[in-house]
Amino acid sequence: MITAFVIMIASFQNSRAESGSPAAPVSASEEALLFQEIPSVYSASKYEQKVTEAPSSVSIVTASDIKKYGYRTLADVLRGVRSFFVTYDRNYNYVGVRGFGRPADYNNRILLLIDGHRTNDNLYDMAFIGTDGILDVDIIDRVEIIRGPGSSLYGSNALFAVVNVITKRGRDLKGMEVSGEAARYDTYKGRLSYGDRYSNGIEALFSGTVYDSKGPSLFFPEYNSPTTNHGLTSGTDYDRFHSLFVKTSYRDFTLQAASLSRIKGIPTGSFETDFNNPDNRTRDQRAYLDLQYDHAITAKNQVSARLFYDYYKYTGDYITSGVTNKDRGLGEWWGGEIKLSSRSFNNHRLIVGTEYTFNNHLDQRNHDVYPYGVYLDDQRRSEFWAAYIQDEITLIRKKLVFNAGLRYDNYNTFTDTLNPRLALIYTPWGKSIFKALFGTAFRAPSPFELYYQSPTNSPNADLKPERISTYEVVYEQYLGDHCRATAAGFFYKIYNLIDQMETAPGSGITIFRNLGQIQSHGFEIELENKWANGIEGRISYAFQKTVDLATDGILSNSPEHMVKANLILPLWRNKLFAGVEQQYTSLRKTIDNSYTSEFFITNITLFAQRMAKGLELSASVYNVFNTRYSDPVSADFMPVTAVQQDQRAYRVKLTYAF
Repeated sequence: MITAFVIMIASFQNSRAESGSPAAPVSASEEALLFQEIPSVYSASKYEQKVTEAPSSVSIVTASDIKKYGYRTLADVLRGVRSFFVTYDRNYNYVGVRGFGRPADYNNRILLLIDGHRTNDNLYDMAFIGTDGILDVDIIDRVEIIRGPGSSLYGSNALFAVVNVITKRGRDLKGMEVSGEAARYDTYKGRLSYGDRYSNGIEALFSGTVYDSKGPSLFFPEYNSPTTNHGLTSGTDYDRFHSLFVKTSYRDFTLQAASLSRIKGIPTGSFETDFNNPDNRTRDQRAYLDLQYDHAITAKNQVSARLFYDYYKYTGDYITSGVTNKDRGLGEWWGGEIKLSSRSFNNHRLIVGTEYTFNNHLDQRNHDVYPYGVYLDDQRRSEFWAAYIQDEITLIRKKLVFNAGLRYDNYNTFTDTLNPRLALIYTPWGKSIFKALFGTAFRAPSPFELYYQSPTNSPNADLKPERISTYEVVYEQYLGDHCRATAAGFFYKIYNLIDQMETAPGSGITIFRNLGQIQSHGFEIELENKWANGIEGRISYAFQKTVDLATDGILSNSPEHMVKANLILPLWRNKLFAGVEQQYTSLRKTIDNSYTSEFFITNITLFAQRMAKGLELSASVYNVFNTRYSDPVSADFMPVTAVQQDQRAYRVKLTYAF
């Protein structure tokens, strides 16, 4: 991290002296992007606006960043973003934000969108960000990260952030593209994509991906006995998937379809399963269909609408003392949204919208195969509708903007909820921006939390929604043309937190309950720059102190300090780049009140383009210095309280477009 910071400062000084002589020529399109002072964002307000005008603290990760830093999944993308951290229990990846990241919470406190389509499933509210993610990162144009509560526009799950993945268009490919990669642990991946825009106005993109990994051999000291293979497990951490993505558009209509099927071995002995048994595994199948209509009624009025259908199926095989337990979940839902946007009123930008969702299948089943025994066979339906309004009012032209939003959600499973968002954005000088933000958000209890029953879990149909209130101040300062400094301070409080606990001490049976309140405060600072000679970099520090008010103790899996440094160096003309990423995470408390060690990770990627027509090459080394570290996990993994992460790994990748 220190090395990267020194290079950034030195490069800044050099670029000031040599800004008139860039190191390599760039194309017209790249130059336009390079010198775009203030990027635009859509997801903060459901319309395009500059990030300085957005009523939140925003980060954007581009397709170029994904290539040059060697990001493999959305988890990698979020791990590199200010105030975000990711844990991995060797089955799923979980994202934490601003000091809050419950182990095994299924990412249900962030909202994940793909081109505005909600992807959190309707059984567990899970946002899939790892190899279980439905979208190949090569198809991503950019990722918009909107911090803070987003329920005033998006409803449930948007407690800490809204993450909107914007996909590429057919015109971005202009033909066929094939990609292959190989990585450590016998890992292989292949992708075939095609995209173009035709003279009749139709634009289309098709992409399919296959992936297979045998995974590493692992050692768990908690199972270090002769009956459990002395804690060694091999061939149990496998991971494989295949996915498909289709996007077509014609005039005002855009149709998307996506599907994924992923099988993952479970090497950890979680849920008291037999250790070192390769038959312990999960399978996730996900698909959706989304039709969107965007039409400009007049120059100042626009209507948008969407219809969608989603499908999710989960299958878990868990072997305990030779007995196979089958865990099943089936979710199916459909709905629609319509939104009107208007700038017809002086100094106002108004949007109003409504949406409806019907959950056709909320099915959960759990049974033993032999001897046969059914623990759960629950089939339900539900529905909700919502209406929202937001007004952006310019009080002093180009100086002071007031943004107010309000959303009403009506569920048939619990009482109604109303969530506001208020923002005051002041720009006293052209490149200095101050934001004062307030908002509330909620998370509806999932069917899994409400109704799931198994030998180790009891249902609780009386759960109430979680709620959060967040206060935040943000200062953004643009220094010169392409340098941005950001400072943010925040305070939030969570009410009716839903968490797991034992029904009775030592019973081994858990239940979800509204356990109490969480409170956190902290601040973030970040400096990012993009120089004319092609060097890009950013460095950030985040501090957060998150406390469980019931115990007055630090929340588990909550790092108090995080430091991140990213640097892209052009090594040869505009063809060869080095991407360096360094991350520090402080110690985190585990469920048994011990602590994982702090850790420092370095990743390096060499990326080459235009060495030959249509050819891109990259080589990445992750965890360069072979750091040993672990992530906290939930009580389902006992006696394991923290799971070891991958040590040094590598990947080579070739992409050819024709």
